[in-house]
Amino acid sequence: MWGEKKPVTPTRMPVVQQPKDNGSPAPTFSGEAKSMAAFESSYPSGTTDRSSSSGGTARLGASLHVKGEITGNEDLTIDGSVEGLVHLEDRKLTIGANARITADVIAREVVVYGNVKGNLRARDRIEIKKDGSVVGDLTTARIMIEDGAYFKGSIEIDKAGEAGESDLEKSYTRTSRTAATTATSAD
Repeated sequence: MWGEKKPVTPTRMPVVQQPKDNGSPAPTFSGEAKSMAAFESSYPSGTTDRSSSSGGTARLGASLHVKGEITGNEDLTIDGSVEGLVHLEDRKLTIGANARITADVIAREVVVYGNVKGNLRARDRIEIKKDGSVVGDLTTARIMIEDGAYFKGSIEIDKAGEAGESDLEKSYTRTSRTAATTATSAD
């Protein structure tokens, strides 16, 4: 019993075929690798976007910190921290529960679960969820603030979307200069 040796056989090892004659590899999987491939193919992809044919959903992780300007043509979820400007003109911005944003935002839609200090301009709608916090001015066609959310600032309902983004960009530039002047005078 103790001296008996049993053969060890791998149970879930991927099996890969050798390259075909044309030189391109054709892998086939078995065991755990095959079940993982099946799982990934059945999981909904973040690149599927029903609102537009270009772009998908990008994610800024919780451990990332960005200083500067974020621009793009895909939906964005921020879980980390951002200082500066977020400009996603025709896209949706989701600010995660752990996110810390000190930035002005221009987007089609903004959903806030975390903390934002800055002005928000959304062409379509702004939502502040129950644990969300916004300190800044809002400009949008539609607004939803859940019970329990914190908001300090002003709200401008812009049904036609006529007020241009340049107003917010001017505000952002003015805020940046004021902050720089304040920081310089504090020295």
